[in-house]
Amino acid sequence: MIKVTFIESNGTEHAVEGASGQSLMQVAADNLIPGVTAECGGFLNCATCHVYIDEAWFSGLPAVEEEEQELIESAFHVQANSRLSCQVELPPELEGVVVRIPASQTS
Repeated sequence: MIKVTFIESNGTEHAVEGASGQSLMQVAADNLIPGVTAECGGFLNCATCHVYIDEAWFSGLPAVEEEEQELIESAFHVQANSRLSCQVELPPELEGVVVRIPASQTS
């Protein structure tokens, strides 16, 4: 299992675990993480799973593909480290990854 820490915009932390190969969105959904709505279920049709990947891990991720980039650009509060959590799979190298949830996605 791979440790993932989701941090809500209000600072609330959720330390959870996911299996290698799962997407960050799946890990968030399995653990009922607030703010990762994932309305399309991971089919790259929305941006409701928008997150920020902390810089320590961001550079090690595969490049953002064009379709994901277009959806990210439609999200609110986009940053250089924005990703759609449905497009980030967990390899063992992401052990301890920190994922922040934009304020625009929490109520």
